[in-house]
Amino acid sequence: MFGLVPFGARNNLAKSSERPQSIWDVFDEPFFKDDFFPAMDRWNSAGGMRVDVKDNGSSYELTADLPGMTKEDIHLSYQNSYLTISAQKDESKEEKDEAGNYIRRERRSGSMSRSFYIDNIDENRVTAEFKDGVLHVNMPKAAEVQRSTEIEIK
Repeated sequence: MFGLVPFGARNNLAKSSERPQSIWDVFDEPFFKDDFFPAMDRWNSAGGMRVDVKDNGSSYELTADLPGMTKEDIHLSYQNSYLTISAQKDESKEEKDEAGNYIRRERRSGSMSRSFYIDNIDENRVTAEFKDGVLHVNMPKAAEVQRSTEIEIK
């Protein structure tokens, strides 16, 4: 049971209150509310990455909020008319005493991915920029091809 209780919540187990405390109260505590997990808390509360896709007429513009990520953590791909954004973050935190012994050592790894069906774009002119935790992708539309033809019946 000790391994299931997050480090930050252990200090609150003996809190004073008018109602009796129960061991089951730890399940009411948010697991990732900790100084070590700020990015994970944002991902969970937002339900994943927040993305806006806008049709500008001649192009599509995609904006994705990726707080806590760096450019190296993000991967973009476009295959079979699907644009896929994936991000992975690995973090570790260590606290040692004066003798160099571990008091606390934690590791966290998180990943998320979203795919969008965006047809008829010019793949060679797609540009992407990541700045201040926001990913901007500009996808110019491909030249329209006439897809219907009148067929004469003989």
